[in-house]
Amino acid sequence: MDIARFLPDLSAELNISPRQIEAVAKLLEEGCTIPFIARYRKEAHGNLDEVQIGAIRDRLAYLQELDARREAILSSIIQQDKLTDELKAAILACKTRAALEDLYLPYRPKRRTRAGIARERGLEPLAEHILAQGDDDPETVAVAFVDLAREVPDAAAALKGARDIVAERVAEDADLRGYARAWFAKYGILCAAVSDPPPATPTKYEQYYDFREAIADIPSHRYFAIKRGEAEGVLRVSLQVDADPVLQKALERFGFRETSPWADALRTAAQDALRRLLAPSIELDIAVELKQRADAEAVEVFAENLRHLLLQAPLGERAVLGIDPGIRTGCKCVALDATGKFLANATIYPSQGQQGEIAAAVELMKLIARFHPYAIAIGNGTAGRETEQFVRHTLSRTGNADVIVVSVSESGASVYSASEVAREEFPDLDLTVRGAISIGRRLQDPLAELVKIDPKAIGVGQYQHDVSQSLLAAKLDEVVVSCVNRVGVELNTASAPLLTRVSGIGPTLAKRIVAYRDEHGAFAERGDLLRVPGLGAKTFEQCAGFLRIRESKNPLDRSAVHPERYALVRRMAEDVGLPLDSLVGNEAAIAKIQPKRYESDEVGALTLHDILDELRKPGRDPRATFEPPAFREDVCTIEDVRPGMTLEGIVTNVTAFGAFVDIGVHQDGLVHVSELSDRFVRDPAEVVKTGDRIKVRVLDVDLARRRISLSARSGGGKGGRGDKGAPPRRGAQGNGRPGGAPRPRRDAGFANNPFANL
Repeated sequence: MDIARFLPDLSAELNISPRQIEAVAKLLEEGCTIPFIARYRKEAHGNLDEVQIGAIRDRLAYLQELDARREAILSSIIQQDKLTDELKAAILACKTRAALEDLYLPYRPKRRTRAGIARERGLEPLAEHILAQGDDDPETVAVAFVDLAREVPDAAAALKGARDIVAERVAEDADLRGYARAWFAKYGILCAAVSDPPPATPTKYEQYYDFREAIADIPSHRYFAIKRGEAEGVLRVSLQVDADPVLQKALERFGFRETSPWADALRTAAQDALRRLLAPSIELDIAVELKQRADAEAVEVFAENLRHLLLQAPLGERAVLGIDPGIRTGCKCVALDATGKFLANATIYPSQGQQGEIAAAVELMKLIARFHPYAIAIGNGTAGRETEQFVRHTLSRTGNADVIVVSVSESGASVYSASEVAREEFPDLDLTVRGAISIGRRLQDPLAELVKIDPKAIGVGQYQHDVSQSLLAAKLDEVVVSCVNRVGVELNTASAPLLTRVSGIGPTLAKRIVAYRDEHGAFAERGDLLRVPGLGAKTFEQCAGFLRIRESKNPLDRSAVHPERYALVRRMAEDVGLPLDSLVGNEAAIAKIQPKRYESDEVGALTLHDILDELRKPGRDPRATFEPPAFREDVCTIEDVRPGMTLEGIVTNVTAFGAFVDIGVHQDGLVHVSELSDRFVRDPAEVVKTGDRIKVRVLDVDLARRRISLSARSGGGKGGRGDKGAPPRRGAQGNGRPGGAPRPRRDAGFANNPFANL
C-alpha cells in the first residue's frame, strides 16, 4: 500500500511526523515486532514508544482494509458500467469505511424494494418530476403513468410509487447520510425503561428503569450494564433524537421549493425516507459505533490492569512453599526451589479439628525443615485467611517467624492447573497440586507464571464477556508481549509459554528452543540460539536483545545490549583501557566514555544512551522491589469488618467507576471514584493501579449483599454508605448510583473479586 497520500491525515491524527510514520511502516513491513522497533530502532523512528508504534500499525491496517474495500467497490461499479469520473474521485477521497459505504449504497446489489418495484412499473420519470420541483400539476402528469398491466391503477398509485423512488434516493444520498450520522452521534440520547410488564422481584438494573444519557457521553460500563439488562429482558432500550434538522437538510439538498405544486410530494417522500430508511440505518450504525467505543474503553481498562498485574514486584529467586487452601479436601502444599522447580508436596488438614491441626503443623514444619523456604505463598480463595492464620501461628510457636507469609491471588490458577501447559509440565501430578505450584511461582515471579494463563481468566477487567472477544484477546496478548520484553527473559530457565511471548518467537519456535535446551544443555551464549532448528538471522535479530544468559562468559549476554552492538561496546572498553568484564558495572569508567565519538548513521544518541544505561546496571529488572502486604490478623472475614476501621489493602481491579481492594476477607471492597482522593478524580487510573498497596477506611458493610464500601480519602470519606459518597444523578446526567456503576456480582471461581467475571 502506498501510504504517501495518507501521511498528512495520519500525521495530524496521531500527532506524529510523516517521517516517523514512514519509518515505522517500513520496519513493520520488514517483519520487525513492536518491542524490537521501540527498543532497538529508536534512531529510525525518533524515539516513539510502543503505544505510538501500535497506533501507527493499527491505523495502517485500517487503511489497508479500506483500500481493499475501495478496490472491490470500484470493481463492482465498473461492472455495472456506472462509474463516472466524479464518483471515482469521491470514492478515492474517502477516509472512512462509513463514507465509502455511503457512496456505494446506491450501487450495492439489494433485495427487491418498494423503489425497485416502482422503477419496474416505469415510474422513475415521475419521480424526476418530484425532484425537479417544477410548476406543472402533479395529478395531470401522474395520469400519464396509469397502466393496469403494470399494476398502476390510478394517479394516486403512480405518485405513491414515484415517492418511494424519491425516498430511496434521499436515504441513499452520501452527503445526507454523513450529516445524519454526525447529528445522531452528537445529539442522540440513549434511553432505558423497565420492561412491560416489569419484573416481579428487585433486579440489579433498577437504576436504569428511567434512564437517559447522551450517547456522546455515556461511559462503557453504563452502556454494557444497560445492554445486558436489555438482553436479560429487564430493560427496553431505544435511541431518541430530534430528527427535524436532518429532514430540513434533506429538503435543502433536494431543492425543495415551498411554492411548487410538487412540494408536498417531496416533503412526504423525505419524511418517509427519514422514518423508514435513513433513521433505522443510521441508528444501527450509531449502535455499532457505540459498541465499538465501549469495547475500546473496556479493553483499555482491562489491558492497563493486566499490565500492572504482570509487572508486580517479584519475590525473586528464593525457595518458596506454595499452599492451595482447602477445607474438606485439605490444603495442598508444594516445595519449590529458588528457580521454581517442583521438589515435593504434601496435604494437610488444619481445619479438621484439633488433631488435624496438630498433624498439619507437624507436616508443615517437616517441609520447612527440609526445604528452608524464604516465604510461604497462600492462595487467597476459600479458607485462605484461615490457612494464613494457621501458618503464621505455627511459625510463631516454632521459632520460624522470619519466614514471610504472603497471600497470593488465585485468579486463573484453576484454569492453569487443567491446561495443556500444566499437563505437559506436570503430567503425573493432581490438578490441585499443580494449582499450588502456580500459587508459589506467582510469588517468585508473577510475570513468568501468569503468561501461562489466558489473560481473560485472570479477571482484572470489567464486562469482559460483553466486549469483542477478538479485540480483547489481541489487546491482552499485546500487553503480555510488551511486559515480557520489557522485563527480559532468562533463556536457560524460561518455560515455552514465556518464550512464546518474546519478540519474534512463536509457540512452535519456543518449543524447539526448550527441546534443544533439554537435549544439548544450557545455552552458553546468545549466538547459540542460531543452532536451534528454524531460528534464522531475522528471528535472532528480533529476539536476542530480550533474552538473558546469566551464566554466560560474555557479560553483555546478561544485559539488554543487542548482539548487533557488541562490537561497539568492545571498542568502548578498548578506548578506556579495560577488559569488557571490567567495564560492565563500572560507573567511573563508563563516565569517561564520550558518546559523541561513537555516533554513526545507524547508532545515534538514543541508542548510545540506552547502551550506557545497560552497562551501568546490566540486566536490571524494571519492576519494583517486593514488599509483603500487611493484613490485620483480627480481620479475617467480612463479619469482622466494621465501619470506621482503617485497613491496609491491595488494589485488585481498577474500573471506570472505582477500584476494588483486597483487605484480606475473601471479599474485595469498592472504593468509588468519588472516594479515591481528596481531589476530583475523573479516571480512577489517574490515582491507583492494580497491585498498589493503599490504606482505606471502611464506610459501610452490607452483609446481606456481601458488599464493602471503602474510602481512600484522607478524611476517611463522607461516612454512611460508600455508594452515597456523591449525590445520586438521574436523567441525562446519569442514574441512581454515582458514576452509573452497576452493582458488582460475585461469580464462582472469582469470589475474591466480585467484578472480575463480568
